[in-house]
Amino acid sequence: MSLFTKTLLATSLAAFAVGTFAAELTDGEVRKIDKETLKLTIKHGEIKNLDMPPMTMVFQVKPAALMEKVKVGDRIRFSAEKGPSGYVVTAIEAAR
Repeated sequence: MSLFTKTLLATSLAAFAVGTFAAELTDGEVRKIDKETLKLTIKHGEIKNLDMPPMTMVFQVKPAALMEKVKVGDRIRFSAEKGPSGYVVTAIEAAR
């Protein structure tokens, strides 16, 4: 295997590992929904990729279609990222 191929493979594996960590899901409970401003208040466990302890806080939601997946009181698993104007929920699924 050439040095270029080895470097490309190592870079791809590192990018996959970072992407996998960022996509890790966190347990939470929906406390409030604001469809006008596309925000959810979530009581959540530790969010490892954001180095954030458990708490209740407001998140922006993108894409907006995620708002239709939840109602107040739902137990969820979600992923969040730091955006330019705050924390953003990027994926939501029902907790099992």
